[in-house]
Amino acid sequence: MHTNPMKQKNLVAQWAFDCRPILGRLHLWLENVHIEWLRGTPADDLLDSISFTDPRTEKMLAMTLAVTALGTRLFGRYGQGAGLEDKTALNVVKKDADAISAYAMSESLWYLTRTLPENHAIMVCLGEGLMPKAGETSEMGANPLLGFGRIYARPQVAKFLETSVNRLINDSTYSWDDFRKTIARQGITIWGAAIDTLENTSRFAKGEETGPLTVLHLFDQPLAISDQYEGYIGNLVVPKKVVDRAMEESVLIDFFTPRHRVVEAIQKAYPGIQPGHIHVWTLRGKNRADRIGHLWDQWEAAGAHLVDDDWIMPTGSSPFTDSGTYAPTLTVGDWVDEHNAPHLFIVDGYAASAEAIQTASLAPILNLSASLTVLSSRFRFSTSIDAAAMKLNPDSDEFAARLRDLVTDPDLDFDTIQGYKDSIRAAQKAGIPLKQRTITADDLISEKKWQALAGAGYMLPDPYTGAPGVTQIADDTYEVTVRITTDRGDKRITFALRLEEAFEESKLVFSPLLNRFLKGEDFQNRAVKISDSGRIRNELQTLCSEALRYYDHKVILTFDKIPEATISRDDQAMLRQILTWYKENHPIWFNWLELR
Repeated sequence: MHTNPMKQKNLVAQWAFDCRPILGRLHLWLENVHIEWLRGTPADDLLDSISFTDPRTEKMLAMTLAVTALGTRLFGRYGQGAGLEDKTALNVVKKDADAISAYAMSESLWYLTRTLPENHAIMVCLGEGLMPKAGETSEMGANPLLGFGRIYARPQVAKFLETSVNRLINDSTYSWDDFRKTIARQGITIWGAAIDTLENTSRFAKGEETGPLTVLHLFDQPLAISDQYEGYIGNLVVPKKVVDRAMEESVLIDFFTPRHRVVEAIQKAYPGIQPGHIHVWTLRGKNRADRIGHLWDQWEAAGAHLVDDDWIMPTGSSPFTDSGTYAPTLTVGDWVDEHNAPHLFIVDGYAASAEAIQTASLAPILNLSASLTVLSSRFRFSTSIDAAAMKLNPDSDEFAARLRDLVTDPDLDFDTIQGYKDSIRAAQKAGIPLKQRTITADDLISEKKWQALAGAGYMLPDPYTGAPGVTQIADDTYEVTVRITTDRGDKRITFALRLEEAFEESKLVFSPLLNRFLKGEDFQNRAVKISDSGRIRNELQTLCSEALRYYDHKVILTFDKIPEATISRDDQAMLRQILTWYKENHPIWFNWLELR
């Protein structure tokens, strides 16, 4: 479709003006913008907002996703883990990628929130990176992430909220309801966020051609979560019409419904559909068989098709089933093939908590039903047993006996029992609901009436929606695609962004200070700015959040609590040297930091 040249110039100028804090911080120039509407009709692309935010903030959120995708793709060591046999070396590549993505998004959110109304804040409620994802085993350690309690707001609001969040974490007498009342008395509006700055990190590190993306869901209120949490959540995602049709016959369709009953409900909602045309996307692999292998068996017994990496999707691309449950959700729905035969694509299995809540919050927007159940971090038992175990009382003297009865193993080992206790207590401390049979997004959002903005930025092509990845279009210019989805519209935005610095200089712009110093950059002879204090505080929260405690306006870093899998002992020694130097040479700027 022909675009009026002057209108296009105005569009680019408006986006450049609205997003100039982020573009300026990361030394980027906006060359072009193209907007494709997948759903909804704009009255004016210059001013329209399809979310609860104002038009400028919505643009800056889209740009946040774009620059995170761009910076990670260019400077996150894409593909440098390919063929590495040494797991430690592969994990370093993964962590470097996560560090770049978390840093780019964090810096963008910081500059974005300088333009928010004075009483507004963005609070990260869920983030991915705490749990090892190398086949769900423990060798990887925590990744750099944006996790619970990270506040982005104007200084006075941020300081007040950080104090309240720290109390929420550390004071057992201060509840979530107390936190809400405190915020209400101050007249502060919090927008909650669920973030995965780099989904499919392993695929990115190994140089796979599709999949990696950055995801940010923003809500018009905080999630009802009271501590840093990352766990696993079972999820079944089907079109809402399937659940509604089943209800007419008093049939419940949720995560625990036998899958042959789900197939029957689908056939009633989609008359004439063959079981083999019900395409079920689920995580696969031997390490997941104990947890969800029974679901695979149920689907196959009912005649449904379990999606594999060789299947060709309607987009013409092959999916992948080694990771990534968020992107397939955007594809859940029906179509007809060249023979006019109906097909349906659905999602089943489990996901990490941030992905699961992001998926659940997409459901009402896309007219889907997402049924969730809280699982443990153990992969030894099926989801039905695992979910039941998460409802036990970890403080009961009979806990071990009840768990052994549940799993029908009288010799269940101590480590497994303790692992379940830890999973339950972590969920309880974070306020994750455990009593219900299943949960929805409503159970994790403080008010039942809520709005969400779902955003994704694509580093590499997405086989589920056909969105392209970062593409170089000139020596220093790249196209980046972002998708923004709300209940009022769905649009795909393509930016052309030019690096204003040489490539190596741009790499420094997108790299966290501490990462640069740990890789050998001379920190002692570099010009120090007061902003280094805030940057390093922010980076420590991203890099080793599990080793930080907050007390009386101090941040206490305990090195013994940093897992070696997260930061090697040599790098820990170097980190201590760097931070000690800053404290000794700039004591006023770094009086917030204590090292132990």
